[in-house]
Amino acid sequence: MRSFIIFLTPLLLLSLLAGFQPQDKPIEISSDTSVAEVLDALGAAPAEHRVNTDIDDVSAEIGRQLVHEGVVPYPDGEGKTRRQSKHFVCTSCHNTVKEDPDLRYADPEARLAYVAEKNIPFLPGTTLYGVVNRKTYYNGDYEKKYGDLVRPARNDLRGAIALCATECAQGRELEDWEMESILAYLWTIDLKMGDLSLPDNSLSSIEAATMGKGDKKAAAALLNSYFLDHSPATFLVPPTDRVAGYGEEGDPMNGALVYEQSCLHCHGERRYSFFNLDESTYSFNFLEKHFPTYSRYSSYQVLRYGTSPSPGKRAYMPHYTQERMSNQQVEDLRAFVSKGMN
Repeated sequence: MRSFIIFLTPLLLLSLLAGFQPQDKPIEISSDTSVAEVLDALGAAPAEHRVNTDIDDVSAEIGRQLVHEGVVPYPDGEGKTRRQSKHFVCTSCHNTVKEDPDLRYADPEARLAYVAEKNIPFLPGTTLYGVVNRKTYYNGDYEKKYGDLVRPARNDLRGAIALCATECAQGRELEDWEMESILAYLWTIDLKMGDLSLPDNSLSSIEAATMGKGDKKAAAALLNSYFLDHSPATFLVPPTDRVAGYGEEGDPMNGALVYEQSCLHCHGERRYSFFNLDESTYSFNFLEKHFPTYSRYSSYQVLRYGTSPSPGKRAYMPHYTQERMSNQQVEDLRAFVSKGMN
């Protein structure tokens, strides 16, 4: 049998190889199209926290139950798991829906108006909606609170979930199938194109680039500019003079929103707290009386420092960062409880 060796010029070789490259496939972008899908079409590197489908019994529904209820049936049908935490579920501190009107900004003033309109809680933790679209976690000042525990969580969503499960929720570690199930659920609540404040000309540029009619790298950067890829966190302290407060004049109408969408979410009927609050004169009187004090009952104290877990009482109150509740909103809350007392 005679063998043949074919020598190809570089130009001819490139031409032949081009015929075997996958062609750009048009992507029809609608308001429900996943942002990650569009970024994939633009050649962006895929997230490292894609679900590991090699693990048995992974299910988005199991993940949903873990996030919202903290307990699920075992895959073999033999009973239920132990509660992930005896004290909290993920939704104690995190929403699972969009909570900011413009995803480019972590603005607590805009968020409060938005969540009040949508009847969504105003919480200390950032929403899990779109968390798979972020690149870093436990950002900013959270290293001051968790120290070296932040390192494996900062750039790894699995690490962030693990830290939240054991430290924030004061619960048990997750099994592999539980972790991947939570990720599977989180991918069902990823950002959609309709969530972004994209003007028509930007959307057209991005859509054209997915079809090979533009600079894909530039289009991906443009798309990424319409949402934060992290949740900033700046720790604040109570006012030096708690009688005078932060100095801003409080708006009791905004304070009512803070009380209803934030305080009552955890303290109403002791949902997640031993300390009960309601809309009675007694509750308002208690809060007003302790606002200016230097005690653990001062709202200035707990909003900025939170409380700590203690033996026999692992449930605690997380604090609000600057991005989750502004100083102005704290003064609004004080104005509301003061008005409610009178």
